[in-house]
Amino acid sequence: MHTETLAPQFNETESPLARLYLRKDAHGKTYIDGQQFLAGERLRSDFERAHLSQRLTSSYSESAGSGGRHWQMSDNAIANLSDNAIAARQRLHHAFAAVGPELSGILYQVCCIAGGFEQAERILALPPRSGKAILSLALTRLARHYGLIKIYQPRKTDSIAHWATDDYRPAISPAASPPAHQL
Repeated sequence: MHTETLAPQFNETESPLARLYLRKDAHGKTYIDGQQFLAGERLRSDFERAHLSQRLTSSYSESAGSGGRHWQMSDNAIANLSDNAIAARQRLHHAFAAVGPELSGILYQVCCIAGGFEQAERILALPPRSGKAILSLALTRLARHYGLIKIYQPRKTDSIAHWATDDYRPAISPAASPPAHQL
């Protein structure tokens, strides 16, 4: 008897983010890189763990007249969430705050609710065919927030503020000898 272990299947066409990561442009490069893809998937995962998506099917766990589902309609619905869902909501809030209000809308549309680019452009009133570029910027900022991309830290010598001090003297490097063909 032959037993096989079945692994879960991943539908690559289901997620607009996965399609961008797997599809290549005319130069053979993907539209988003690995860090951007991981950042978008992390955001989607937190969104799902936060229980913020709308339910697509009916829940028959308790009858409608028993009052057991009243909490879902009340203002105190967050009191019945698990600690993991609350923590996921906080991570989601911090991620959107780090990205900023200008770019968080496209992340919500594409990563969280898996809407297409045309739909996101229409809802967010973006210029046509600008969704990929704006999403790429948003994913880069999100990857930086998650620590997937290093934040540039200027060296002390990169600053031009030292030119304003009284005792600053620029260092003049010795001139390189001209190439032999110019002699």
